[in-house]
Amino acid sequence: MISSIEGGQGKPRLKPPFPANVGLYGCPTTVTNCETVAVAPSILRRGPQWFAQFGRKNNAGVKLFSISGHVNRPCTVEEEMSIPLRELIDRHAGGIRGGWDNLLCVIPGGSSCPLIPKHICDNMLMDYDALKDAQTGLGTAAVIVMDKSTDVIDAIERLSQFYMRESCGQCTPCREGSPWLDQMMKRFVHGNAKKEEIYTLWDVSKQVEGRSICALGTAAAWPVQGLIRHFTPMMEERIEKFWEANPHWGQSGSPWRRWKTHRYYTMQKGDKLNWEGKIVRNWN
Repeated sequence: MISSIEGGQGKPRLKPPFPANVGLYGCPTTVTNCETVAVAPSILRRGPQWFAQFGRKNNAGVKLFSISGHVNRPCTVEEEMSIPLRELIDRHAGGIRGGWDNLLCVIPGGSSCPLIPKHICDNMLMDYDALKDAQTGLGTAAVIVMDKSTDVIDAIERLSQFYMRESCGQCTPCREGSPWLDQMMKRFVHGNAKKEEIYTLWDVSKQVEGRSICALGTAAAWPVQGLIRHFTPMMEERIEKFWEANPHWGQSGSPWRRWKTHRYYTMQKGDKLNWEGKIVRNWN
């Protein structure tokens, strides 16, 4: 944001120096979000003790929760920290579509956080410490609810695709790692992967996590890690079903192999394949 205001490319900066010391045009700058600014007058007017009475110790205060997905009434609501996830959804969003037993999983803190399955959601508190213990995070408190009609593998692939496209390309782990995550996730969506690739996918996500200037690299890795952590059996089942139905996929003489060979040998110098696999003539 600071770089954009200064007229440069919208890319993150290495820290330190932090914006509080060297920010906009080299001057000390406070960077905060609207939620913090909005609650500050109430804290100044009523005092810090009033604000600290909400939530658990070390997780005090109130939070704007945005609830979306397979709920009856998607909404944004201000609630106290440490409210149970089920109570939050039932009280303000009208409950899960089809009832609580129809819940598959929840992403508790926006698309950058790992998902948690239903058996963890049953007794989950919405605060920093509880979600950290469940190997996820509160993030932006954007609660994304998925019921059992969701193809969770496809949903996580969509998130991988989003972060791949949003990468500014400044950091090598994010620039190179996010396309790899998306390409591998596409294979798991269709099922034409190997079970061993699940561990490769985990390793790639670990190489991206925490190695970029901003948090986008980590945001690309965490949803994939959450999927592997809780839904590996589902990924393996899809792979097994694919190879049972397509035992000769990719082998010499298969329709897919013949199609690729035909495309390769009918291309001329300067030709390219577009995203649909069609030959694009380049006569320049």
